[in-house]
Amino acid sequence: MPPTAITRRRFQGLLAAAPLLAAAAPRAATALPLFDAHIHYSHDAWALVPPKQAVAILRQAGLRGALVSSSNDEGTQMLLAEAPELIVPELRPYRSRGEIGSWIKDDSVVRYLEERLARYRYAGIGEFHLYGEDADLAVPRRMVALAREHRLVLHAHSDVDAIERLLRQWPEARVLWAHSGFERPEKVRETLRRHPRLWCDLAFRGDHASGGKVDAAWREAFGEFPDRFMIGTDTFTPERWHYIADHGGWSRAWLADLPAPLAEGIGWRNAEALFRGLARPAA
Repeated sequence: MPPTAITRRRFQGLLAAAPLLAAAAPRAATALPLFDAHIHYSHDAWALVPPKQAVAILRQAGLRGALVSSSNDEGTQMLLAEAPELIVPELRPYRSRGEIGSWIKDDSVVRYLEERLARYRYAGIGEFHLYGEDADLAVPRRMVALAREHRLVLHAHSDVDAIERLLRQWPEARVLWAHSGFERPEKVRETLRRHPRLWCDLAFRGDHASGGKVDAAWREAFGEFPDRFMIGTDTFTPERWHYIADHGGWSRAWLADLPAPLAEGIGWRNAEALFRGLARPAA
């Protein structure tokens, strides 16, 4: 979830231009498959966008994979049942949106995670919101222990402090940093240098590309870490589901400004490499 209405308005402005940018992109870029590494299908989305329609939206956007979590987990399971070859499930520690701020001190979250992990297979735990020293509280620590036990990716909407605390708890963890921490590219690069098992999604950014051109500082970050970034839409409200295709067009437009191997990596290969074989049947 983005931190401010300003960020939201800026990104929606970029999406408004997405069809024009997609039309201007080279044919090869337009055909680029995508793996969206930040999709939510929560309880308030089910009625507005039923499962069959949701899967149709993902397919129409040209996605070859979608990392999906939901509050509660039933949304993820419905989409997985509808399209097991497309959906990569991750388990969110929230039963409802209202738990974003309270889950870290709620012991019942541990029981919920344990029950779901015993019943279903997942590729990751997240996206969860966790900041600073809260990462060392008992509930988040047990979540990390469960991720370690089940060999799951941690998808963290966190500041740098929390990321480093998570990795101290489990140095071998694979962590996907939601929104690249909303940090500037220089800070993202600095953090990636320290942590070789950290990846970044670009969900709800917008500062990395404009007008089909990649920002110079972000271009340097992508070039230094070509295998550590991936795209994401972040359907944090039901209405965002109707932006997925436009977001795909916008993503293909700015990816076309990068060398083809780098564009393919960020567009889909990096996510495939991170999540391949984790709770996902062979295509």
